[in-house]
Amino acid sequence: MALFLWTRDSIHKTSLILAAAAVAAMTACTPIPATEPATDGSAPASMPESERPTAAPPSASPSPDPGLRPLGWGPEQRDQDAAAAAVAAMSVEEKAGQVLMPVYSGTDPEAQAATIERLHLAGSIIMGDNIPLDARGQADVAAMTAVNARLAQATRADGRPWPGLIGVDQEGGIVARLGAPLTEWPTALSYGAAGDVPLTKNAGRALAAEIASLGFTVDFAPDADVTIGPADPTIGARSMSGNPDQAGALAAAFSQGMQEAGVLPAVKHFPGHGSVTVDSHLDLPVQPATIADLEARDWKPFRAAIAAGAPMVMTGHIAVPALEPGVPASLSGPAYAALRGMGFNGVAVTDALNMAAVQKQYPGGSAAPTALAAGADLLLMPTDVGQAHAAIVAAVAAGTLPAARLDEAARRVATMMTWRGRTSAPSGAAPGSGGDISARVSAAAVTVLSGPCGGPIVQGSIRIAGGSPQDRARFEAAAAKAGLGTGAGPLVSLIGYAGRPAGGDIAVTLDAPWPLQDSSTPVKIALYGRTPGAFDALVAVLAGKARAPGKLPAAVGSYPAGTGCP
Repeated sequence: MALFLWTRDSIHKTSLILAAAAVAAMTACTPIPATEPATDGSAPASMPESERPTAAPPSASPSPDPGLRPLGWGPEQRDQDAAAAAVAAMSVEEKAGQVLMPVYSGTDPEAQAATIERLHLAGSIIMGDNIPLDARGQADVAAMTAVNARLAQATRADGRPWPGLIGVDQEGGIVARLGAPLTEWPTALSYGAAGDVPLTKNAGRALAAEIASLGFTVDFAPDADVTIGPADPTIGARSMSGNPDQAGALAAAFSQGMQEAGVLPAVKHFPGHGSVTVDSHLDLPVQPATIADLEARDWKPFRAAIAAGAPMVMTGHIAVPALEPGVPASLSGPAYAALRGMGFNGVAVTDALNMAAVQKQYPGGSAAPTALAAGADLLLMPTDVGQAHAAIVAAVAAGTLPAARLDEAARRVATMMTWRGRTSAPSGAAPGSGGDISARVSAAAVTVLSGPCGGPIVQGSIRIAGGSPQDRARFEAAAAKAGLGTGAGPLVSLIGYAGRPAGGDIAVTLDAPWPLQDSSTPVKIALYGRTPGAFDALVAVLAGKARAPGKLPAAVGSYPAGTGCP
C-alpha cells in the first residue's frame, strides 16, 4: 500500500527570463539568511532583523493543549463484558473473521459483502478503485454511502451487535482516497509548520466529520512518524514534524479531533517509519537505532498519542534488530511487547499485509497467524483473505497459534467497536464543509526560508512554471482573485512531489520542502500543499497582503528547523 498504512500515493510537476527592471526591483529587497550564500542583488546587511527569516531555538515546539485531556479511549467494563461474552460464544471460524479487514477490487461491493458474511470478517477497507465516481469524475457521495452501508450490513449478518469497521486512508496531502467534493487537505507537515495544536485538532475533527457522513468508522491516520528529511523516502510530508515532541502533540490533537467526530483514528506506523531509508512497500526496511535512540525520537509521538487516548496503533513493516533481527515489527513479539509497555490497551493493527516487506518473507496466508501469535489484533489487507482465514483456523488447530491469543485479539476488536457503537452517534458534516479550516491550516503554515518577510515580494504580474496543470491553474485563479496578473514579471517555479530544484526568481515547494536546499533562487517558500486554499495563502504572501507565519518543522539543508519569518 502506499504507506498506507493505511497509506500512500503521489503527485506532480517550465522556464523563461525576466525583465531587468523587474529583477532589480525584487532583488533589491531580498534578504538572504546568513546560512545562505549571498547572491548578486541580495539585501543589504543593514535590513532590520524583523524583515529577515530567522530560525527558532532548536527546542521550540508546541506544548500540548490543556484541552487535550486523555479520552482514555473509552471502553468501560460493560463494553468489555459484552465483547467477551460475544466472543466466547463464537466458533474458531467466527473469531478468525473478527481479526481480518481485507481489500477488494472495483466499485461493486456485493462480492465483498458476501465474503464478509461467509468469513465473519470485521469489515473492509476502501481503496481508490472502490470509490464510485460521478459524471464529473468526482466521488459520488450517495453511491459511496450506499457501498459503505452494504458492507456495514454484511458485518452484522451473523448477529453481531456492534458496527463494522469500514476504513479508509484519508490523511490529507498525497494520501487521500476520497477527493472532491470532499474537502482537500494540505500535507500533514503543514501542522508542524503552523505549530498550532488547537487548529490541528479542529482539522482532524473536520476531516473526520465529512467521512463519517459517508459511513466510515475508521481512518488510518494520522502519521506519528518523525521524518528525518530527504533520506526518508516514504513518509516525508506525511509526517507532522521532524521534532518528536511536536509530532506527538500534533498527532494526539488530530486523533482526538477525529474521535470527537465519531471516527476511530489509527496512529501509525510504530516503531516509526520516518527514520528508515527503505520503502516498506518495496522491501523490508531495517531500523538500526538502539532502544534508547528510539525512545528519544521515534517512540515519543506514540507515547503521546497513547496517553491522549488513541484507540488503535498501526504497526509498520520495519525490522528492528534491537527488538528482533530480520522480523518486521508487524510480526514481531518483542515489538508488540514494546508497544504494550507504553500502556497501550487498544487494538494493534498491522500495516497492509500485501506489501512487499511482508510478502517476500511470508507468502500466502502465513503472515496472518504469525502476526496474531506475535501480538497483532487486527490484520489489514491480507493478499488473499480466504487463505489468511484458513491459515488462522489451521494454526489454532495445530497449536501454533494459541486459542487464547486469538480470543484476546477478537475481544479487543469487539470491545473497541462495542464502545464505539454505544458512545458515538456522529451527525457528520457535508462534503466540502472543511474548506475554511483547510485554508486556515495552509495560511498558518506557509514558510519563507529566504526572501523578504514584509511587504510585497512581487508586484503587478508573475510568470508561473513547474507543478502540474492543475497546480498552475489554481495558482493563476488565486492570483486573479488577488489582482495579480500572470504572463509577465518574476518567474515563480512550483516544485511538486519528489520534484527537483527549478530556476527562476521564486521557488515554491508544494509537498515536502527538501528540494529548496538545492535551489539557487533568491526567494524560497515552503507551501506544504497544493489545495486552492494553499495557493490563496501563497498569493497573499507574494502580494504582501499577509505575512508568512510558518516555521520549518524539519531542517532543510543549511536551513535549521524553526527557520521562518518572525
